[in-house]
Amino acid sequence: IGTKGVYLSGGETQRVAIARAILKNSPIVIMDEASASIDADNEHELQKAFKRLMRGKTVIMIAHRLTSITGVDEILLVDHGHIVERGSHAQLMAQNGQYTHLYTIYTQANEWRVVND
Repeated sequence: IGTKGVYLSGGETQRVAIARAILKNSPIVIMDEASASIDADNEHELQKAFKRLMRGKTVIMIAHRLTSITGVDEILLVDHGHIVERGSHAQLMAQNGQYTHLYTIYTQANEWRVVND
């Protein structure tokens, strides 16, 4: 709920929280599933804004949407509390390991569409 009884959607609430984090101008920003409630079009715009606004900051981003982290400097793949792979998106894809497997499954699942005949 926003101010004066105005209701905000999950995506709107998330965008307000992200704006607050950016405006605070902290040198370290932790984002836990920052785009979870945001649709694909807004997620793309959000990622572009992150790249501009987070320059020079340390950003720790927890994400299950693997497409939201492909442009980051370093990805840590954590499995059962342990870092099992580490590198850029390109490096991890070249290793053909667990990250590659997860990314391939994720992108294939996103290509599925429900159609109404």
